[in-house]
Amino acid sequence: MTRNPSLLDDLRRNLTPVENHLVDGYVDGRVCRREFLRHGSLLGLSLPFLGRIALAAGFGAAPSVARANVQPGATIRVACPAPDRAIDPILSGGYGPILMLQQVGEFLCVDGPDLLLKPGLATSWKPNQDGTVWTFALRKGVKFHSGGEMKADDVVATIDRLADPKNSSNALSVFKGILQKGATRKVDDYTVEFHLDSPNGNFPYLVSSDNYNAIILSANYSGDFEKTWDGTGPFKIEKYTRNVGASFVRNEDYWGAKALPAKTVFTFYQDIQPQILALQAGEVDIIDKLPALAGVALLSDPSVAIISIRSTANQAVHMHCDAGPFKDARVRQAVALTLDREKLVNGLMKGRAVAGNDSPFASIYPSTDSSVPQRKRDIHKAKELMSAAGVEKGFQATLTAPHTQEIPAFAQLIQGWAKEIGIDLRLNMMDRASYFGDAVPRKSPWLDAEMGIADWGHRGVPNVLLRSLLTSAGSWNASKFRSEEYDALVKSYIASFDLDTQREGANKIQRLLLQETPMLFSYFFDHLTATKKGVVGVQPTAMGQLFLHAAGFV
Repeated sequence: MTRNPSLLDDLRRNLTPVENHLVDGYVDGRVCRREFLRHGSLLGLSLPFLGRIALAAGFGAAPSVARANVQPGATIRVACPAPDRAIDPILSGGYGPILMLQQVGEFLCVDGPDLLLKPGLATSWKPNQDGTVWTFALRKGVKFHSGGEMKADDVVATIDRLADPKNSSNALSVFKGILQKGATRKVDDYTVEFHLDSPNGNFPYLVSSDNYNAIILSANYSGDFEKTWDGTGPFKIEKYTRNVGASFVRNEDYWGAKALPAKTVFTFYQDIQPQILALQAGEVDIIDKLPALAGVALLSDPSVAIISIRSTANQAVHMHCDAGPFKDARVRQAVALTLDREKLVNGLMKGRAVAGNDSPFASIYPSTDSSVPQRKRDIHKAKELMSAAGVEKGFQATLTAPHTQEIPAFAQLIQGWAKEIGIDLRLNMMDRASYFGDAVPRKSPWLDAEMGIADWGHRGVPNVLLRSLLTSAGSWNASKFRSEEYDALVKSYIASFDLDTQREGANKIQRLLLQETPMLFSYFFDHLTATKKGVVGVQPTAMGQLFLHAAGFV
């Protein structure tokens, strides 16, 4: 297509310097279309506007997605993990509660499978010049299922609940050190400002569907969510029975396009194999989260469709850096060099993953610096490092891990590879709830283990993992890694707006983590959703949510 310089100039006239820098990168070819759309949406530029920029620059508009051509009124049946505790938007974590909350609740914005932020209960957002204040415009005419209109007071109250340390919210891992209680402020009924502790270039992701606790609740919410299920979403609760299932019906007063299904039914399971059998028997239409290893039979089943979404979910391995056999960074590097990442991707994960490079920077992130060399298996080098660290004869250690997903098989592979350099790893496999415990030191085998594995869900930006897992004050710092240099680099990265600056920061963080190796990020696996052939309009997210408002049968 032909570039239209005058139209491009007109469109750019009111953009900020940061926004114009992004457009420069796109026009010059330094930023690809995916990165342009993703980063533009982060800065609050609408997708139609970004499409006009692309047209004016001579690149063509972004493709639109049509709604599935299905008849309304269907009942959609879903197999999913049983929630392991009460459904609570403040405290809940795990795939079961995440899925249930999202059926009735909505977020200010939604992180899609392409990492594009799309408007939800907010219609737009903008940062101030240094990224310390973000202003969100709220959608008008949105009603809670209980009847009241969603306004700024509800948003302020919701975020304050999550940011209040007294509530022990699961979202404190996101907001701690970034947004305090009282820093979310009402400007008017339909405008909210977030006043941050420090600059944050990726903040909208922290109040999006990426932060699964951040569904907007009424300001007068007083707890016991399972009694009310009061949200703003396209479905309303019909029935919920713990350990059995839930059903939802179409919300006829929804602010947007009415849901196509009349009803959705979720059946809870304790394991994946009964879910697979239920799909094969025609008892359910969808398996929300299908592990590649356990679900390998379905991957080639002609009666099943697999929705595959690139994800940053991972099974990260930590090693204690402050004491014990892994205190020396050379030993940690040696362990990393034993891993056969190609075998992990193509064998363990059946090709439904990509190799990691021992940092949270997955290749899907636009800010990841792909010029940093990929770590590869090198037993000779690993033995040299063990000798240099004075442990050439090896040692014994214990790898503690939860019995979930493919982690037991992963742990056995690590055990076998470590043996090649003289490390005798004893495996201590535990049920998931016992393993994580209270998630505080001395009350959590996960945090107390000298070497352990934890399953981490997808994030649209790496901020939470960079801070919570690896900074000196990180709430999930199982490796006990302490580095003032790292802490400063992460602070600088989080504060940066433009992709060039973010990549510069990412390069330094990636190289530092390769040198120190407090954790092993060996692969990032795809999110897989299985459906019966003929089921269309299903929109899963890599975070584990499942949007069914456009679902039906053809």
